[in-house]
Amino acid sequence: MTPPFSKLLIANRGEIACRIIRTAKRMGVKTVAVYSDADRNALHVEMADEAVHIGPSAPAESYLDGAKIIAAAQATGAQAIHPGYGFLSENPDFVEAVEKAGLTFVGPSSSAIRAMGLKDAAKRLMEQAGVPVVPGYHGEAQEVVVLAAKANEIGYPVLIKARAGGGGKGMRKVDTAKEFKDALAAAKREAKSAFGDDKVLVEKFIASPRHIEVQVFGDSQGNVVHLFERDCSLQRRHQKVIEEAPAPGMTEEVRAAMTEAAVRAAQAIDYSGAGTIEFIADGSGPLRPDGFWFMEMNTRLQVEHPVTEAITGQDLVEWQLRVAAGGALPLSQEQLSISGHAFEARLYAEDPANGFLPATGKLHHLAFSEAARNDAGVRSGDAITPFYDPMIAKVITQGETRQEALGRLATALRQTHVAGTVTNAAFLAALAEHEGFANGDVDTGLIDREIGSLIESATLPETAIALAAVIVLGIDPAARLAGWRLWGPASQKVRFVHEGEVLDRQFVLPGDGSVLLEGGAVPVRMRDIVRDGARVSARIGAGGERVTADIAAWSGVEGTAVSVLSEGAAHQLLLPDPLAVAAHHGEHGDAILAPMTGIVRAVTARAGAAVDKGEKLIVLEAMKMETSLTAPRAGLVAEIFCAEGETVEGGAILIRFEEAGE
Repeated sequence: MTPPFSKLLIANRGEIACRIIRTAKRMGVKTVAVYSDADRNALHVEMADEAVHIGPSAPAESYLDGAKIIAAAQATGAQAIHPGYGFLSENPDFVEAVEKAGLTFVGPSSSAIRAMGLKDAAKRLMEQAGVPVVPGYHGEAQEVVVLAAKANEIGYPVLIKARAGGGGKGMRKVDTAKEFKDALAAAKREAKSAFGDDKVLVEKFIASPRHIEVQVFGDSQGNVVHLFERDCSLQRRHQKVIEEAPAPGMTEEVRAAMTEAAVRAAQAIDYSGAGTIEFIADGSGPLRPDGFWFMEMNTRLQVEHPVTEAITGQDLVEWQLRVAAGGALPLSQEQLSISGHAFEARLYAEDPANGFLPATGKLHHLAFSEAARNDAGVRSGDAITPFYDPMIAKVITQGETRQEALGRLATALRQTHVAGTVTNAAFLAALAEHEGFANGDVDTGLIDREIGSLIESATLPETAIALAAVIVLGIDPAARLAGWRLWGPASQKVRFVHEGEVLDRQFVLPGDGSVLLEGGAVPVRMRDIVRDGARVSARIGAGGERVTADIAAWSGVEGTAVSVLSEGAAHQLLLPDPLAVAAHHGEHGDAILAPMTGIVRAVTARAGAAVDKGEKLIVLEAMKMETSLTAPRAGLVAEIFCAEGETVEGGAILIRFEEAGE
């Protein structure tokens, strides 16, 4: 089949850029990547046939600069531009500029994007099209008194939502009128930062809500089909965590009602390309044909599109390219069907135990399970920076049944090893193994209700400590004269630090080819140690059972850092350098440190001012999320080492305190 384009520019980065490049290459389409300073050596740059530098790391100066991207397309002879998702994917002005330059935009028309780009206007349009919408205020007035009055009319709890953008940015749940003003200010500030638009709408908060969306596709001939639904109810901070297709508990009656509404919504704006109609459904009982409401339309390819691909057998990026080139939809509605079940888990550099704060750092080791499709935009040696979304990969599994696909997801997550930054891998695995989720009892509040059990730390096995020490200390029990001593076997002390606990152990080499670890709850004797890259295994104890671990080690601030993936959980160890540890703690002992690399958005502290414990002093933004830093104790602000708009590194001192009267 003739390729739809000879050359395609991808106006994006990371995982989605890599995803598009793979399909384009399979179709015989040459690809052009664009990159910022931070992405100079990125995976998508390496995969593309050509690459063009478009500016500094900040998105506003690179990936959000449409003129630079269009110029890159023209300079390289690209015929079309694929926006991916995020950045310029839903910017109608960019679409028009692309078309004015004589290029093809792989996506919907500017008019369709405008129609659905603002949630308030979109909901009014959907009401006219006969699509059910959530009760709420979608008007233009934005005064605090007006919005507060509307919230009172709707009845608490309510949801404040940015009218532009998505991804949970600019969204706040408000339970009482007393909280409304502060929540509104925070939502508006976050919306302004993320989308350049601080206008919001106010909606009734649906108890036990489920987030179900329908994949739609249209072409320029007026055809519109749906590719069934996805359930995206597992969320934290209003951002999706695990998605699946089809939705659990979905009946044919409800599916017919929901997909028909989705197709009507797309037809109402003459939609062409890939789009998603998002519904909120009442999850307090079984799904009902009258128990769902339109939330918004995403006029682009969704992050979670692989689960739809898995159950339909279709490549949605290929569909996008063929439709953008003027072709008809590859299949009719009657030719589409559901086969099996699929899940997608979003692997992020973030700390679930610390409010899901985004994390940064170098990926010293990155290994995925062969049991899953792993869509990644990074590889070992790359860095997670504060400039972009901290997604590492999407882990996708499928099976004939929901149970089979979910079991494969849990296994794949337990086999995924990321070293160098904290991740949500263990949290995702615990979620995949959660009894309620396994039974299909899902709603958007599940994670908040069960967070305690989902973030419990796994026990560090003594065998993992033993294998880590063998690697870090470079012990070779098979070496000549190993263990030889005039007055007994060789031995060596080793000290690890794990989650603040000091682990003192003694290694003994008897000289018979074994290694004995002593000092823990139980002694561990290892034989037949085998190392294959990061994978280390040994036979343990009298029975000779072979245990395996994935181990990565690198030099850190305070010594040698070690990451051990053992028994389905990753553990972080430190072989400390005493001099480095003393210097670090001596320097940072009475201060607020940046929990991650980010941009300082607000500094409310003043040098010389007295503050109370818990008082908000700094607002730090990383990966489009704001984090408030508070005073750890009462005292005086001695020095401030940052300013609004400044980028600070994780671990940097932001504020130093002193006692009153010092």
